Amino acid sequence: MNFNHFAQKLLQWYPENKRDLPWRNTQNPYIIWLSEIILQQTRVAQGLPYFQKFIENYPTVEDLAASPQEEILRLWQGLGYYSRARNLHKCAKQVVEDHQGSFPDSYKGLLKLQGIGQYTAAAIASFAYREKVAVLDGNVFRVLSRYFGISTDISSTEGKKEFQSLANKAISPNQPDEYNQAIMEFGALQCTPKKADCNSCPLQPGCYAYNNNLVEKLPVKNKKIKVSTRAFLYHDIQCNGKIVTKTRGPRDIWEGLTDFPLVEFQSPEKIDPEASKLFHELQAFNPTIHFEGEKTYKHILTHQKIFSNFVSFKIPDNHQKALEKWVKDNGFLLNDPDELEALGKPKLIVRYLNDKK
Repeated sequence: MNFNHFAQKLLQWYPENKRDLPWRNTQNPYIIWLSEIILQQTRVAQGLPYFQKFIENYPTVEDLAASPQEEILRLWQGLGYYSRARNLHKCAKQVVEDHQGSFPDSYKGLLKLQGIGQYTAAAIASFAYREKVAVLDGNVFRVLSRYFGISTDISSTEGKKEFQSLANKAISPNQPDEYNQAIMEFGALQCTPKKADCNSCPLQPGCYAYNNNLVEKLPVKNKKIKVSTRAFLYHDIQCNGKIVTKTRGPRDIWEGLTDFPLVEFQSPEKIDPEASKLFHELQAFNPTIHFEGEKTYKHILTHQKIFSNFVSFKIPDNHQKALEKWVKDNGFLLNDPDELEALGKPKLIVRYLNDKK
């Protein structure tokens, strides 16, 4: 395998075709780390505004570490995969408390930080410190698989080891930072998942997939994600201008975000307010109730499809003290609308609140 030719072609292609992105013009490990965490499982177009918001609000890792988690989750709202935001905060604290505000300057050292895996550690180590360690993401898998004709399943343990070994052999020893940027950008712009631009590809003459009509079949990924369906009935409870909310706990989706009290049903077809324990408890406060059963909010996550309905309760002001006791006994909270606006919420809740305006 001619790794030198492969690397040189990518390094020639990159300066002429790369996108001008703010995290590419720096060796500051904080900025590189922040961009990499935000862009995990996120398109650049979607992630860029979030990156800019975070840099504006937290120009240094010390600023990020000192921020309340609620504020970080609010800025992250709409980006999804909220465990990234929680790990972002934990990592910032770790860097400040254990490393005096300086990121470790090696791949092995970076791997010890919260939320930093092999890919992110390789990206920071090569971009900030020019360490010769290859990145391996979806774009890199695709370019390597097609060019070198590797059909091992990229989701398998064997495949990950094989591709990591190949990536480490192919990386430019003199320009590891530029090479890693180049191969990722090449996969994002040229060697795309569908309708790859093979006609203008500088790697075309030596590309195994192109020469064997396998571009659409490589890389191979056999692992299928099991997707579950969940059905939520949210209770929108308001009294004297305040809204009953709850903070989502650990070991489920949206940990740390704010939503409403809910009852989960076996399927969307079985959602029924009168089958809700909360619905019957709230009758004690003489509420005005509104429910549109046909208005369902659908939210798709990687492993889950969530179908939600909302039933609203307008409780007379003279029941406020009794409601406050019920709220406290159930571990819920009462928020003003402005307080709720400032808290991080699942996108599904944001859509519902926007529809009410």
